[in-house]
Amino acid sequence: MYTRVMVPVDLAHKDKLGKSLEVAAKLAATFGAELVFVGVTSALPGSLAHTPDEYARKLDAFAAEQGAAHGVPARGLARIGHDVIADLDAALLEAVGETGADLVVMQSHVPNITDYVWPSHGGHLARHAKVSVLIVRDGKEE
Repeated sequence: MYTRVMVPVDLAHKDKLGKSLEVAAKLAATFGAELVFVGVTSALPGSLAHTPDEYARKLDAFAAEQGAAHGVPARGLARIGHDVIADLDAALLEAVGETGADLVVMQSHVPNITDYVWPSHGGHLARHAKVSVLIVRDGKEE
């Protein structure tokens, strides 16, 4: 049914992605699909990496860890944005096509009042992607 599952990740918050990572891995194992972890970073040095290449290596290592832990093929795809927050929605939408994903699994948060001001990235992707998007909520208050 699915051959490639795209999983947007923020490596700075990978400790909060547990449920979506588990769901994506189980779906990939069930369907024999590949996982593609997509991260968006800036070309400027940041707390995670000094260069986009360093970020890409960290994302690849994360993907390899996830693939090995769940016994599924996995790889990383790093995207560069001038302003990560402003470019995130477009970068993720482009990555769907670039990866050839036929399913996107991404973590959400418990909705709150700020969602009326700043729309969610998952909601944007679900509205505009031409593939299925599964938004996983962990149910915990943040």
